[in-house]
Amino acid sequence: MSNQSISFKGLRLLVVDDDPDTRTLLTFLFELDGAQVIAAASAAEAIAIVSLFKPDILISDIYLPDENGYSLLLKVRNLEAKRGRKIPAIAMTASAFDEDQKRALLAGYDMYLCKPIDLDDLASTVASLTGLEQYA
Repeated sequence: MSNQSISFKGLRLLVVDDDPDTRTLLTFLFELDGAQVIAAASAAEAIAIVSLFKPDILISDIYLPDENGYSLLLKVRNLEAKRGRKIPAIAMTASAFDEDQKRALLAGYDMYLCKPIDLDDLASTVASLTGLEQYA
């Protein structure tokens, strides 16, 4: 994704966004760097996937068609708490207001990124939240 490489080999990502271009781009780029990616267009679809796929990280748009990313994260956290896990989560949104960032972090997201997403920042954030090392 950048001049600094990160190997995402073996990492399992769940990307949730109602925009098909965003889903396709993120899936392609992370798979190119070795990750396993499943993309969902809605919160309901994402919840169904979490139980089966057991992702290592969640990357989700906040504004989804059926329910918002806050509700999605609450459901994911509840599911994973039963398994004794906590999936790191990144919120993505086109809204750049400070209040939105505060709300996302208070809701339990580990990081908040504004769209359009800087792909190098996203890759670094995923690496940081999952404990992956960068190499030159």
